[in-house]
Amino acid sequence: MSLDTAATKPHERLSAALTSEMEAVNVLIRERMASKHAPRIPEVTAHLVEAGGKRLRPMLTLAAANMCGYDGPYHVHLAATVEFIHTATLLHDDVVDESGQRRGRPTANLLWDNKSSVLVGDYLFSRSFQLMVETGSLRVLDILANASATIAEGEVLQLTAAQDLATDEAIYLQVVRGKTAALFSAAMEVGGVIAGADETQVQALFDYGDALGVSFQIVDDLLDYGGSDATGKNIGDDFRERKLTLPVIKAVAAANDDERAFWTRTIEKGDQRDGDLKHALALLDKHNAMELTRQDALSWAEKAKTALRILPEHELREMLIDLADYVVARVS
Repeated sequence: MSLDTAATKPHERLSAALTSEMEAVNVLIRERMASKHAPRIPEVTAHLVEAGGKRLRPMLTLAAANMCGYDGPYHVHLAATVEFIHTATLLHDDVVDESGQRRGRPTANLLWDNKSSVLVGDYLFSRSFQLMVETGSLRVLDILANASATIAEGEVLQLTAAQDLATDEAIYLQVVRGKTAALFSAAMEVGGVIAGADETQVQALFDYGDALGVSFQIVDDLLDYGGSDATGKNIGDDFRERKLTLPVIKAVAAANDDERAFWTRTIEKGDQRDGDLKHALALLDKHNAMELTRQDALSWAEKAKTALRILPEHELREMLIDLADYVVARVS
């Protein structure tokens, strides 16, 4: 079941509830991605920004601010900031991963070149910091600056960890918290901070975003081996790209000598042959790695839901709780 084909779509209900504010976010994004002197910038940015992404991260910021009773203008700035940071990381990721497709369309680095993708990504990071400063909140700036650094750190850690069989679940979690969960948690946290929420509520918002982000990435990694096209990837792309994701980490931890030699050859050394993906899937099945990974995703989703329950009752709170269930419904 994909996020696009499932019968119940909490992210669409969330979008409907936040329609006017999301329109303001989109207007601000279009204004700030413009450039007087470098027309390549809006060309590249528009290709990705207009590609039909769900805008989940900015919606989290708007929802958090609304749940905490905010009635000012700056949650819109922060939502746009979060989307700019996310878009910048996508531009950079596609260069690092040498990707040719994103959201079903050719990537910017394929349509233009790597230089354009990297430099436009840098421009969007700079724009995001301009937007942060306009809120006048040093704490907001601190949260989003830290998140940006954590994202970059997670991506660099993944470069070495992804093809090293010594990578365990703790290192995997560190990577995921960096490259995915950091922006989810920051998006929620700044919504509470700009609204002046108390520290207990701000922590709950952070905890929800962190757990949702971890669950989201685990599900994404699981679907790569699980036969779904929901991620826009082909089955086994992570295997072919020699990425040591959670299902494989679990299989490696339970492997005998022959199995470990297989993983060493295919993941560490990159010597992949016909039939290797089929054998990898058989080993995941033998050690129940897919089901164990699914249980981890469900556990993180439960943590996300539990975190939100300390907040006052609100229709947006219920949508976010449903969203946590919905993320893992893809593999339930």
